[in-house]
Amino acid sequence: KSKAALKSSLKDEGMRKPRGKQPVDSIIPKKATKPIISAKTPIIEKAKPKSKAENKPIPPKPVIDSLVEVSSDPPGLSPDRMVGSKNLHKLVAVGCSTGGPRALKVLLEKIPADFPAPFVIVQHMPPNFTKSLAQRLNTFSPLEVLEAEQGMILRKGAAYIAPGGYHLQVTPTSKGQYAVVLTKEEARNGHRPSVDVLFESLLPLTSLDRHVLLMTGMGSDGARMMKSLYDSGVTSTFAESEETCVVYGMPRSAVELQCVKYVLPLQEIAPRLVQAVK
Repeated sequence: KSKAALKSSLKDEGMRKPRGKQPVDSIIPKKATKPIISAKTPIIEKAKPKSKAENKPIPPKPVIDSLVEVSSDPPGLSPDRMVGSKNLHKLVAVGCSTGGPRALKVLLEKIPADFPAPFVIVQHMPPNFTKSLAQRLNTFSPLEVLEAEQGMILRKGAAYIAPGGYHLQVTPTSKGQYAVVLTKEEARNGHRPSVDVLFESLLPLTSLDRHVLLMTGMGSDGARMMKSLYDSGVTSTFAESEETCVVYGMPRSAVELQCVKYVLPLQEIAPRLVQAVK
């Protein structure tokens, strides 16, 4: 090519603009605006050249530590997130999937602000959507609803939503409180977060009055560990009845295992739960 033609070609290439990115504006993913990177997807970054002395293999650092006792205030959390309930004697754990956001709204908007226990919730949802879900539910509920963070201390009058992509477990601390532990362990029942993982973490917490609830959702996640809790003498077990479920899967599995004390339509769960916990 001539110099003039080459210059014109380069100019045309320089004027091409990359496409812009669409913002995520919904808490329920109908169509993802960009691919969600899973824990198995390698992320490649350009590293600065190192000297021979520095060029030593570095062991991989885990994204989040596995289940351990939380004995001190973890870094990165504001003081108000570390103020928990030292005399916590009760806890409610909830699992849901398809139809869950609406069911959680109906449930949490009927729970009073002085409720004497925290809610710990697993809603099957991918990363980046659970934070928006928590913020939206917070506008409807008398409770403080927030996305759970590593090391948060559970307190009465609050509800903690498991972040998408992480299992949520509850563990005792050396200060006599109960803390959130998030892990990147393998998906269970095809899910991360998994309801079974949350419920299983409650098995050793026998000093707590534990109330567990399964609401609308496909599959059987949560049913097996609800059965284990029931057999170990958990305080109460609830399941949403078929008449109000969007998908009667998870509750049905628990009912078939004969480990549900209360099977109720959605609008009746909150009043009965308040009565059971108080």
